[in-house]
Amino acid sequence: MSEAIIKVDRISKSYRIGETMRHDTLRDLLSDSFSGLLRKQKKKNPAQDNLVWALKDVSFELKRSEVVGIIGRNGAGKSTLLKILSRITEPTKGRVEICGRIGSLLEVGTGFHPELTGRENIYMNGAVLGMSKREIDRKLDEIIAFTEISKFIDTPVKRYSSGMYVRLTFAVAAYLETEILLVDEVLAVGDLAFQKKCLGKMDDMAKLGRTVIFVSHNMGLVRYLCEKAIFLEKGRVEAIGNSGEIIGKYMKNVLTQENINNSGLIASDKKRVKTSSASVISASIEALDGKSSRQFDIWEPLRVVIDIESFHQDLTIIPWVFIYNSFGDTVLTSFYYDNAEKIKGNQGSRIKCALIIDPNFLMPGRYTISVGIFGPLKVIYDWSEHILSFEIGNSFLSGRQFDGRPGMTSFPYKWEVV
Repeated sequence: MSEAIIKVDRISKSYRIGETMRHDTLRDLLSDSFSGLLRKQKKKNPAQDNLVWALKDVSFELKRSEVVGIIGRNGAGKSTLLKILSRITEPTKGRVEICGRIGSLLEVGTGFHPELTGRENIYMNGAVLGMSKREIDRKLDEIIAFTEISKFIDTPVKRYSSGMYVRLTFAVAAYLETEILLVDEVLAVGDLAFQKKCLGKMDDMAKLGRTVIFVSHNMGLVRYLCEKAIFLEKGRVEAIGNSGEIIGKYMKNVLTQENINNSGLIASDKKRVKTSSASVISASIEALDGKSSRQFDIWEPLRVVIDIESFHQDLTIIPWVFIYNSFGDTVLTSFYYDNAEKIKGNQGSRIKCALIIDPNFLMPGRYTISVGIFGPLKVIYDWSEHILSFEIGNSFLSGRQFDGRPGMTSFPYKWEVV
C-alpha cells in the first residue's frame, strides 16, 4: 500500500467579516495584535466576532499517483482548501502534512511577477520550488514548447492575455518536477485545444506517480479524469469515494434543494462573484408565450430569461447559460455573442435578455441551469450556479409517447426519400 502524500487533519478556516489584514508599519502590526488580545479578553458572545467558516473540520488522505476531483457548490470551500494546500494561506485550526513539492494553478497570473518576462518567471518559479538553475535549464525547452507562445517568451507577462497566462502557468507547474499539482477552474480560460492538451498532460503525470487535485464544476470532466472525488458542502466534507458515486450524491443534493425562491430573485449567497460591475438579479424558465413553467415536452420550445443590472457606464456585458443533466454533465453551453451583438450596460440600467431554445432537444429527465455574465477577456462579473431546475416529460410535443431511443439529445431531423 502506497504511503500518503497529503494528510489533512481536521482543518478549519475562518474569516472575520470586515477584517483588514494589511500592516504598513511595525507599529500598526503591534497595535492590531494588542487590539486583538483585548477583543479576546472582552469576548462574551462568539457571534459578535462576525466569523465566517470557509472550512470546518475537513480531514482526508491522498496517496501518490491519485487524481482526485473536489466538487461542490460555489462557496463550499473548494478554492480555500487549495489555497491552504498550496500554502498561500494557513488554516485557523488543524494540521496539513505534505510530502513533496507542490505546483499550483489556482488563478490567472498567480505566482508571476508582471514586470518579468515569461522566461524569467519560469526561472523564478523553479527557484521558489527549490530547483537549481541546471535543473530548470534541462526543462526549459519542454516548457516553452508546451506553451506554444515561444514568440512572446521574452515579453513581460503583464502584456500577456489571460489565455497566455494559463498556458505558461500550467506548463511551469507541470514540468518543474513537482510531486503534487493543484488545478482550479482556471483551465476554463484556455481554448479547447489547449484544455485537451492539459488534460492529457495531467493524465500522463498521474501515470508517472504524481498526485493531481482538480477542482471543477464540469462533472463530466471530473468523472473522466478522476477516479476519486471529494464532495464539499458548506465547508465540510459531505462524502469521499469513487468519482461516479460522489458525483451522483452531489447532483442528488443539488436537485433536492431549492436554490431560487418563487419570485425568481437570486439570493446574494448563491453568487460566485460579487463585483461592482454588474449582477444577475433574477432568472426564470418559461414557455415562449411568457408563462413560467418547470415541465416541458420533447421538442417543445422554451426560453431562459435573465434580468441583469449594470453598475457602470458603457459596460460590455456577455450573458451565458449552462444546462446540466442529472449526472452533472453539461449538455448545453450558450453565450450571448453566439448570434447577437454584445450588450452595453449603463450605470443603474436594467437589461433583460433571453436564450431561446427552439426546438427543445433535451431527452426526458431533470435538468438544472446556471447563469452568469462576464466582460472582455472573460472577466466574470457574476455566476449563479444551479439556480433553476426543470423537467422534460416522456412525450413529444405532438403528443406521441417517448420511444426509449438512446442518446442525450433528440433533434427533429428531416427525413426524405432520395
